[in-house]
Amino acid sequence: MITKLKELIEAKKTEVRMPESEKQDRLSKVSELSVEVTQFNATERPFYNAYWDHEEEGIYVDIISGKPLFSSKDKFDAGCGWPSFTKPIEATEVSYEKDFSHFMERVEVRGAYSDAHLGHVFDDGIEPTGLRYCINSAAIKFIPKEQMKALGYEAYMYLFED
Repeated sequence: MITKLKELIEAKKTEVRMPESEKQDRLSKVSELSVEVTQFNATERPFYNAYWDHEEEGIYVDIISGKPLFSSKDKFDAGCGWPSFTKPIEATEVSYEKDFSHFMERVEVRGAYSDAHLGHVFDDGIEPTGLRYCINSAAIKFIPKEQMKALGYEAYMYLFED
């Protein structure tokens, strides 16, 4: 595992977690696939998911907590069939765990507040980070740029200023 990925895992932060009652309430409002992915570390099918080839401007939020995770400005086509990003909007909104499932050593990406499984991060991405955050569409929700202000994400409009 390369140094960048080791640093992500070792950079443990004090995390405030979503109250279990709130989490259960929100889980009752998402699809069965979203529950399987976020709570039981499932993986959706590549190329058969909502955002793998999505190109609209906006942000992607944690489907459970609503916390902003990724920007369309950092999204790229990695050819893997899942949405891929170079970095999270705010490093504190994701957490990392070692994952040894499926006879591999990987770095799992989780929502820091919701503790939802989002996907994995790999060291084969593009610049500026060289990382590829490979994220399940079922773990995120897209907020179009035009709706961000109305939906309470006005603070993130700076991402789209040139």
